[in-house]
Amino acid sequence: MVYPFWLVFAVLLIAVIYFDRNYCMLRDMSTVNKHQPYSWSRVQLAWWSVIILSCFITIIIMRGTAPTLDISTVILLGISAATTATAKAIDISDAEKYDRIRNQDDFGKNFFLDILSDGTGVSVHRFQTVVFNCVFGIWFINAFLHNLLNNADLNLIIPPVANNNLILLGVSSATYAALKATENQTASIEAKNRATKQRAEAMVGMSPDKEESVVLKVPKPASLNYAPGRKRTGNI
Repeated sequence: MVYPFWLVFAVLLIAVIYFDRNYCMLRDMSTVNKHQPYSWSRVQLAWWSVIILSCFITIIIMRGTAPTLDISTVILLGISAATTATAKAIDISDAEKYDRIRNQDDFGKNFFLDILSDGTGVSVHRFQTVVFNCVFGIWFINAFLHNLLNNADLNLIIPPVANNNLILLGVSSATYAALKATENQTASIEAKNRATKQRAEAMVGMSPDKEESVVLKVPKPASLNYAPGRKRTGNI
């Protein structure tokens, strides 16, 4: 009997969607008033919070008592919380730099592109952390339901996560946080390069889709014109 889990999971998921729609719970800090882009760090924290809370509440409903969480479960939730806190600090730091162009200040495209994109396109470090967290989340739910149906010990129903798997998720989140700190720097540099190129093209009358060589011809002063082999004339 697993329907209590899916019922709790659905209620929590609907609550997350409601708070996001009305209070932007899963969105980035942004200067746009609506359609802010989604934040992967917030989505990650919500993902693991919903899964672990659903497991915890289901055990209380079916067993009548609360289990003792394994330390690996606490660390798993702590990784997501630390990632969110680090991303928040990076966003605040970028917002305080007035010359910094923030990709978070653009309108969001859609859920998947927002969490996978770093402002210059879909990035591999975001892709790998999204995939890892989705795969481990699905495994976590499957292992929990298996233990629940097989009447496992109360404190073993929520599956422990192996140390190496925790390290993998930790490294994945740390890589995301480290590279997130450079995302807006890259966007600012690219924007400045584009602006510089456009100014240079405007100065020489060059269209963006054509490559032309411009030769500046400066006439020689009349007083310096002389034929080869002849004595120079004129004032110098």
